[in-house]
Amino acid sequence: MQYSEFIEVYDALSATTKKLEKTAILAQFLKKLAKKGRSEWIYLLRGRVLADYDSREFGISDQLTLKAIGFAFGIKADDVQNNFNKIGDWGKVAELYVEKRKQSVLFSSKLNADKVFSNLRAIVGIEGKGAIEKKINLISELLTSASGKEAKYIVRTLLNDLKVGVADAILIDALDLAFFENRDDLKEKLEEKYDLANDSALVFDACRKGEKELDNIDIEPGRPIKAMLAVKVEDLEDAFRICGKPAAIEHKYDGFRMLINNNHGKITLFTRKLENVTLQFPDVVSAVKKNVKGDSFVLDSEVVGYDPKTKKYRPFEAISQRIKRKYEIEKIINTLPVEVNVFDIVYYNGKSMINSPFLERRKVVEKIIKERKFVIRPAIQIISGDEKEAIKFYENALKIGEEGIIMKKLDAPYKQGRRVGYMVKLKPIVNDVDLVIVGAEYGTGKRAGWLTSYVVACKDGDKFVEIGMVSSGLKEKEEEGTSYDEMTKLLKPLIIDGEA
Repeated sequence: MQYSEFIEVYDALSATTKKLEKTAILAQFLKKLAKKGRSEWIYLLRGRVLADYDSREFGISDQLTLKAIGFAFGIKADDVQNNFNKIGDWGKVAELYVEKRKQSVLFSSKLNADKVFSNLRAIVGIEGKGAIEKKINLISELLTSASGKEAKYIVRTLLNDLKVGVADAILIDALDLAFFENRDDLKEKLEEKYDLANDSALVFDACRKGEKELDNIDIEPGRPIKAMLAVKVEDLEDAFRICGKPAAIEHKYDGFRMLINNNHGKITLFTRKLENVTLQFPDVVSAVKKNVKGDSFVLDSEVVGYDPKTKKYRPFEAISQRIKRKYEIEKIINTLPVEVNVFDIVYYNGKSMINSPFLERRKVVEKIIKERKFVIRPAIQIISGDEKEAIKFYENALKIGEEGIIMKKLDAPYKQGRRVGYMVKLKPIVNDVDLVIVGAEYGTGKRAGWLTSYVVACKDGDKFVEIGMVSSGLKEKEEEGTSYDEMTKLLKPLIIDGEA
């Protein structure tokens, strides 16, 4: 199968914003892929070479892209950078140099899908000494054999910015249309299996073999599932209306979601975004091994940081730095320890529990966990249908620094990945805050030349403390409201460091 066949699909997808048209384009291609391709090539349709749950990355920065393009076509770095500044899209820069090169080179080999996929996947696995040179060589090998459009999409893939608009929902619809002729009765099953697998190749392979094969996709410890999400409510009356009376009421912790997988002693930890954080949290691995009974299980939990001296819980912002940490892990464990609050279980000793009632799942959690304060415990919970009791529980949660409460329907199954009304969250409404822009980044593509992402901070004494980045709310056209162009004109005179 030629890579140019993927290019045709990319172009067709890019040419429309209509969901039905995208679905039809993908469905037609999936039929072709089922006949003469490999299942894992479906990842390329979303600019990937690995399953969604695999958090490994290409590790290609703008600077490395610049070097790779310059090396492939023998162009000086300044020239490559100047063209990017004008175009704002590294893919189109690569396309430009391929088209120029065509005028002086008589022959170029055709790229097949296997070669592109193999090189791209090899790039993911390169680390250590000489990694940059090895990555550049693999990229250059592809670019020098590519057509202009092939080069454009190869570079966009490497930068995780394919620009073809293929979301999960569209791909699921396309699988349904391609292999089951858009059967509504299968749609929900496809969605559930997709959320269970988090691997489009696995689901694609099952679809091409037939409906019965979908039933074989189930929870597998070590492969993450998407967490069930809570519906936001504004008051207890609404919460009880959705969850019924009585309902389970738990603290809403100010931490981060962690799905704990045990596959016969091998512990793997995943965030809500499917990031593997096992190496960053050896203390959690140890806590689970010592305090949770079972040969295999998947637990849903919230990990909360606390001050080792005062034993007071700390906000998410304090502990979030551990998620990306790769070095000096033992040191940060001592300064930023965590407590694991387990509130659900979806798999235990070879059996899926996602369709079991929540009350039954909670009993298993309480049975298998040996509670240790500031290490691991079942989430604090009451079961009540009394609004006064619920208000008291809510107020106490806020008093000790929690975000609010979570309420759950007692007889509900676990619906991964979706806000289905089996679980709601209630917390105080946050008022608007005044923040200052202290940094900004230039946009790419159609936003090239504008400052489009802004680092915001609040004042702490005489200093400004950065609290995050915002990149939405402005318009591309001035007549529609405050625009990126207007904001850029305001910010450029204030730049004190960096390239304008």
